[in-house]
Amino acid sequence: MGDTKIYDSSEFQNEYVSSIVKEVASILEERGYNPVNQIVGYLMSGDPGYISSHKEARNKITEFDRTKILETIVEDFLNKK
Repeated sequence: MGDTKIYDSSEFQNEYVSSIVKEVASILEERGYNPVNQIVGYLMSGDPGYISSHKEARNKITEFDRTKILETIVEDFLNKK
């Protein structure tokens, strides 16, 4: 019980980014959009108009730098292989 566990804060941030992207995808799908097309459009162009403002989805995803979102998506993909 006396052992100290060291956590990498980037792991927590990656998990948070991943959960927000999944939440935004779900919101987009709920609104009838193709979430992959909309998120890719946003990430490629930087135009937040690709993301619906429904349930604060736009505010949630724009909280993060687009590069960080891409890094997290690629890391998730590579770690699942």
